[in-house]
Amino acid sequence: MRAAVITFPGSNCDRDLAVALEAATGRSVRRVWHADTELPDVDLVGVPGGFSFGDYLRCGAISARSPVMDEVRRHADRGGYVLGICNGFQILTEAGLLPGALVMNAGLKFVCRTVELEVANGNTPFTAGYAATGSVRLPVAHHEGNYVADGDTLDRLEGEGRVIFRYRDNPNGAARDIAGITNERGNVLGMMPHPERAADPRLGGTDGMKLFQGLAAALG
Repeated sequence: MRAAVITFPGSNCDRDLAVALEAATGRSVRRVWHADTELPDVDLVGVPGGFSFGDYLRCGAISARSPVMDEVRRHADRGGYVLGICNGFQILTEAGLLPGALVMNAGLKFVCRTVELEVANGNTPFTAGYAATGSVRLPVAHHEGNYVADGDTLDRLEGEGRVIFRYRDNPNGAARDIAGITNERGNVLGMMPHPERAADPRLGGTDGMKLFQGLAAALG
């Protein structure tokens, strides 16, 4: 699997995501600046978490208007895979690649801890590494991780098997405990927990590495 990771001004999880992908694939990961107007020929584009544009007012909306996001849309339209994590999930909703939005956590407090997730749909390339387990433990660290959408959209996500991860102990008030969803085609995943922060035993867990390894095996 060939992969690229985008860096926005202020991103602080882009390197971690690239390191995890390189460990999973054994290949170098291409790094892309948000102002670039072309993407390399890759299978997966990573949109990282970590406070783009300083995490000030509607940073996801600002990042979604970066020049490179037009190429990310074209990549997804061609069937290429996109993985958005935390702020990256927010960027993908603001870019129109995923439905709904991420708003302030219930209680208006920053949440930083490890959470347990249900793998709600194990029959996707993104969850191929979790075939033998129905649950994973991954860290979350966010202030705007509360997933919201209208009732019809939530029903459609549920009915089409597009809810991929669900919180067992909802840390932010997300609708229907949703922690991760895909687009209709199934090639774009947005998730609030950070798999790249659980990709090495020295980080306290390896459940995140299973996502990258399963995806690499599925995409070849």
